[in-house]
Amino acid sequence: MSELKYQKIARTIVKAGFLPFPINNTMLKLLKLLIDEEQLDFILAFKNKSSQTMEELIKNSKMAEDEIKIHIKKLAKKGFLFDQPNSKGVMVYRLMPLIMVGAFEYTFMKKISFNEEEKEIAQLFAQLFNEVAKFIQKNYETVLPLFQRMPPFDRTVPLLDKNINGKEIQIMVNKEIEVPEDKIMTTQKVEEIIEKFDDIAVGHCFCRHHQDLLLNPCKQTDLRENCFTFGKSARFVVEQGFGRIISKDEALSILKLSENDGLVHKAWHPHSDISKHETSICNCCKCCCGIFDWWRRGTTAMINSTNFISVIDKSKCIGCGTCMEKCPVDAIEGDDNNKAERNAEWCIGCGVCAHYCPENAISLLESPRKVFIPPPRLRT
Repeated sequence: MSELKYQKIARTIVKAGFLPFPINNTMLKLLKLLIDEEQLDFILAFKNKSSQTMEELIKNSKMAEDEIKIHIKKLAKKGFLFDQPNSKGVMVYRLMPLIMVGAFEYTFMKKISFNEEEKEIAQLFAQLFNEVAKFIQKNYETVLPLFQRMPPFDRTVPLLDKNINGKEIQIMVNKEIEVPEDKIMTTQKVEEIIEKFDDIAVGHCFCRHHQDLLLNPCKQTDLRENCFTFGKSARFVVEQGFGRIISKDEALSILKLSENDGLVHKAWHPHSDISKHETSICNCCKCCCGIFDWWRRGTTAMINSTNFISVIDKSKCIGCGTCMEKCPVDAIEGDDNNKAERNAEWCIGCGVCAHYCPENAISLLESPRKVFIPPPRLRT
């Protein structure tokens, strides 16, 4: 009986997200580790609606409010339930998916101890991601249109700090871009994003923690505690023990260290709506970031919002290949003369190439757009 219920909650949890996860033995084994049997009936109350008020939960779960509160407390601690008030002050309980943003992120956002349970959970997530990649590749033609209709997962906020030569990365204003008066301009500096919020929390990078548990530590940075959340997301993270509240000054110090290591700032917005305030900022490396990794493995498309594009001055380029090596999305290759050449359709405008260029040959140009790169078609 419980096996059937785990299959049902698996479908309910997958429905709460947007990636087409297959319901298989790996997922069921993972859910059995993360969710107790006593919580299954309560989760099934979300099968038709992933966000509900207490009144709705009482009706749909047929449980008393006191019993519901016990389940809410346990599931929130595991990152499967988000319990914060909406803009009108009404408490809303939202079932979280496995990833983007859900149980995976919250599970590994905490400080890890490298115990056997953490290692097993990390291995199961890795196995599940590999199986999702095979599923996507097998159903590539069917799934691709779904990716094409999706909004951007995240928004790149470029590195605007000094590069390794101590020179400012040049930002060029594209005067040909006409911005309507009613157009909401997104914040382009991480410093300005930090200044907008009173509640700021920092947790550990879940992607790097995941790779640490897989004995595949990051090759780019030793930083771990540099994943930011803001506002009610920050309050949730702190209440559930996934992170800690920090001051604006400490947040800026951590961001400075992240920029020094050439990490990509990626802002997340509610429902991918960039007109709304940011909920979080990831500081991503090329080797561990889930978005970058899942794209390379053929698991998902790269769907990004950016306001910039890199511009290469070939008269200054010496063909050292640094930008090609550092670009997180492999958007730069060498031309016939071994000079750097940028693929405009792939560039996410992060500024990492300009940050590392020893000749100061790369700048950023305003170019608001959606970047869509299909998952690579791999041989299976």
